[in-house]
Amino acid sequence: MSRTLDPARPVTTATSRRSRRGLLIGLAALFAALLTVSVLSVAVGAQSVPLATVADALRDLHSDDTAHQIVAGRLPRLAAGLLVGVALGLAGAIMQGVTRNPLADPGLLGVNAGASLAVVVAINVFGITTAAGYIWFGFAGATLVAVLVYGVASFGRDGATPVKLLLAGAAIGAALISITTAVLLTDATTFNQYRFWTVGSLAGRRWDLIAQVAPFVLAGAVAALLTGRLLNTLSLGEEVARGLGQRVHLARVTAAAAAVVLCGAATAIAGPIWFVGLLVPHIARQFTGPDHRWILPYSMLLAPVLLLASDVLGRVMAPPGEVQAGIVLSFIGAPFLIALMRRRRAAAA
Repeated sequence: MSRTLDPARPVTTATSRRSRRGLLIGLAALFAALLTVSVLSVAVGAQSVPLATVADALRDLHSDDTAHQIVAGRLPRLAAGLLVGVALGLAGAIMQGVTRNPLADPGLLGVNAGASLAVVVAINVFGITTAAGYIWFGFAGATLVAVLVYGVASFGRDGATPVKLLLAGAAIGAALISITTAVLLTDATTFNQYRFWTVGSLAGRRWDLIAQVAPFVLAGAVAALLTGRLLNTLSLGEEVARGLGQRVHLARVTAAAAAVVLCGAATAIAGPIWFVGLLVPHIARQFTGPDHRWILPYSMLLAPVLLLASDVLGRVMAPPGEVQAGIVLSFIGAPFLIALMRRRRAAAA
């Protein structure tokens, strides 16, 4: 009797078991790398702290010792990096899976553009000048624009296809960027306050800000990790997915909603940080292959490693000042994007 194979659930063989062991070892290695870069995040800066002192400080964060206070002051920054990295890594993997476009990133649905315009409104209209004040405006702007993009892309018989999502996101994002730029050019005060948010940074984040956003990141991460099987089916194409009994529209909305929550939360914490959502899923696929059930957890660990490493590198590049993590990531991401485009062109030739 023939056996029907579910492409999202391969048959377990000795080879697949060995592969699974290798993937689990890879996850353990990534977790170890995340622990290492987390320690560096609280130890390295304009004033570095010895690792032994870091361990002592973590046991007594309320000490009056200067080194202990430095470590305690860097912990919110570490927490912000972990949350933003997890959110952007998962959001990028989902967006590339939903759109079947390897160049997609969380900015695809206009999330960054919507959050940016909302922050400009917060500064220009309501006079808000703190990160804690920006957060809800950024989150609301990202969510509303993502819903608008999906609504525009849904017109027509075929619904919100990957190509229509790309076009709608690019068009609406460009329009919002133009409006944002127009406001900034006519108000120097708004521009001066906005420019510190828009470069993408983990500096100066406080526990109250982290506490407001953490529930959204945790809920979005759980939802994202549960979409692996849906994304595997969607990657086969809409006709095949329907033939396998998948409700394509519902699957796409579910996955996109998780990505919007994650990207909106990350943008609200740290501003628009580019390239993490683009880079990380490609790196993950080098180890996992096309199975999103593994791509998602790998991306969830890889992204904070990359973000925190960039943040640490930015602190030591120009002492006693620092280069924001978003700028460091742009230097890393731009060459990767060029290499990716050249590779795809060579593969198509």
